[in-house]
Amino acid sequence: MKITHEVGLSSTEIAGLWSTYINECMSVCITKHFQQMDNSDDIATLIDRTLRMSLDHLSFIRGVFEAEQFPIPKGFSDEDLHLSAPPLFFDLFPVSYIYGMSRMALLNYSILTSNVARKDIRTFFSNCLKSTLDLYNLSVNLMLAKGIYDRPPMIPYPERIEFIHKKETFLSKWLEKQRPLNVLELSEMFFNIERNYFGLILLTGFIQVVNDDEIKQFLIRGKELTMKQIHYLNDTLVKDDLSGSIMVNSEVSTSTISPFSNRLIMTLVTMLNTQGMTYIGHALGTASRVDLVAQYSKLIPEILDYGKEGMDIMIARKWLEEPPHAPDREKLAHV
Repeated sequence: MKITHEVGLSSTEIAGLWSTYINECMSVCITKHFQQMDNSDDIATLIDRTLRMSLDHLSFIRGVFEAEQFPIPKGFSDEDLHLSAPPLFFDLFPVSYIYGMSRMALLNYSILTSNVARKDIRTFFSNCLKSTLDLYNLSVNLMLAKGIYDRPPMIPYPERIEFIHKKETFLSKWLEKQRPLNVLELSEMFFNIERNYFGLILLTGFIQVVNDDEIKQFLIRGKELTMKQIHYLNDTLVKDDLSGSIMVNSEVSTSTISPFSNRLIMTLVTMLNTQGMTYIGHALGTASRVDLVAQYSKLIPEILDYGKEGMDIMIARKWLEEPPHAPDREKLAHV
């Protein structure tokens, strides 16, 4: 006799499905807005593929939650989308947006795939990883074709391998401010500049259309924090005789009508801020030049404070959907 064992969802599997559901709901709203733009055929195809992928992911997660009799998150819907609003960004920005979000999703899905065990959930996140990688490759190819992919700095190939000599101490050679940047540090700096430019475009657009003064001021502070990171990293590259990255800020239209609800905007900005912590933390772990270590260490508390400010605003307005949590045993004991 064949014995089957039905395994419920673990806390890690719930976390992955729940957060993916929220993120994909936002993706559906944003890609629907992009569909209203006057897109060329190749960009329209990329946007349509992104939307279909998000809808497929949502359908699977809803099916799992319904089978488990688990509450389906509220997430976001057409209530958070104003399709009659004019385009907030110009026609090439959807490609940059899909590229930027798929890069972040690749990291998330790789972690989620390695964190879950139940076969159907593991297969789902494995497929998410594959489909997101396909989407990433399509967006990169389209960016290259459109001439909007900003390549990282180029350096001459080394003539030979090198090791740190014993007579040079770790602190005097490795943790030294003046030594040239190595390729590990350059890579992290470039992609942190790119990520912050991406955030800067979004914040510029959102500041332009948000009428709520508290939210507008929050977004302005986010823009200042983003520009601070860009300026420091670019200045460091220039001081090392390397070209900094230059953003062409013509991605944002002149529209003053918001295509999204304030709740969606706040959720997206706080989510991107959380992702920023991940990337800055990785850059800190990779950096071995003392000035980089010091600057990244200063940025982390600032990013954390900004994230807390956003959470406080959302909690005060009852906009923050609470993730599923363990029972409060102490509270239950006094019932």
